[in-house]
Amino acid sequence: MHGNKISGRLHYSLMNLTELDVLELGRNELTGSIPTWIGTKLTRLRILNLRSNHFDGNIPHELCHIRHIQILDLAHNNLSGNIPRCFNNFSILSGIESNSGDFSYGSTGPELFIAGDSLVTDGREDTYSSILPFVMLIDLSSNNLTGHIPSELMSLLELKSLNLSRNQLSGSIPEKIGNMKELISLDLSVNWLSGELPMSLSKLNFLSSFNVSFNSLTRRIPTSTQLQSFSESSFFGNKLCGAPLTETNGCERVKAATHTIGEKKEKDGADWGLIISIVVGFVCGVWMIMGPLIVRRSWRIAYFSFVSNLRYMVYDVIHKYCCHMFFC
Repeated sequence: MHGNKISGRLHYSLMNLTELDVLELGRNELTGSIPTWIGTKLTRLRILNLRSNHFDGNIPHELCHIRHIQILDLAHNNLSGNIPRCFNNFSILSGIESNSGDFSYGSTGPELFIAGDSLVTDGREDTYSSILPFVMLIDLSSNNLTGHIPSELMSLLELKSLNLSRNQLSGSIPEKIGNMKELISLDLSVNWLSGELPMSLSKLNFLSSFNVSFNSLTRRIPTSTQLQSFSESSFFGNKLCGAPLTETNGCERVKAATHTIGEKKEKDGADWGLIISIVVGFVCGVWMIMGPLIVRRSWRIAYFSFVSNLRYMVYDVIHKYCCHMFFC
């Protein structure tokens, strides 16, 4: 029922299809919220594709009961709220259970007949058929999802494609994203993500598609063979620096700004140090001379007597010098 003009809400009679492996209703005109009974009644689902409809409301937590889900595609709807933290219940995606591939495509007989499923990976739409049972994908892109990326998603160790782009997700990218070593495609673009790119991204050796453009990410791009192989467009719209961004102008600006601030602080510190030294020296000098004179009367008499004699001595020397120069 993919790509038709089916409208209205999902009919509750579908909940009776408890042996259903695939529910493929993408590219229709379905409305309302995603029914909770999909998660409580259709627990055998391997593929749930509701892409490109008009569903709204939150993603129901009941979907976490579909433990054997391999493909969850809810992209291009009007879904809001947070991404459920319980997605780590997906046993095949997390690697707790192995994928037996015991449901087939493109065949007739007692097994399901389906020509394939259209999925978007690596930024393009492809139709999968024979290898569909081995595709591991979550696509929640182009909705209105908010909040942080749940750290629980990082436990989906067998996931091969994760697309959370074009939402309103905030906060930092979880550091443990490097644990998802099977990822081939990762798209977090056009969100409100901030902070640094996790160093663990350098562990994702199988990435062939990567995009974090148009967020508020900062600092240097981690160094790895994969990350440096992507084009600049994968990093545009941030405050990132380093390869593959050409000329690393962002890094130079950060370095120069830091250097300037350091020089300014150093300069300010030297000025204040000089001022303090002068004041302390002056006060100490005055008190070293005046202190004893104030305390001891005999010292005062001797000091002023010395000063008076010194004055006369200086006067006598100047007088004799002038007489010698001009009159003698």
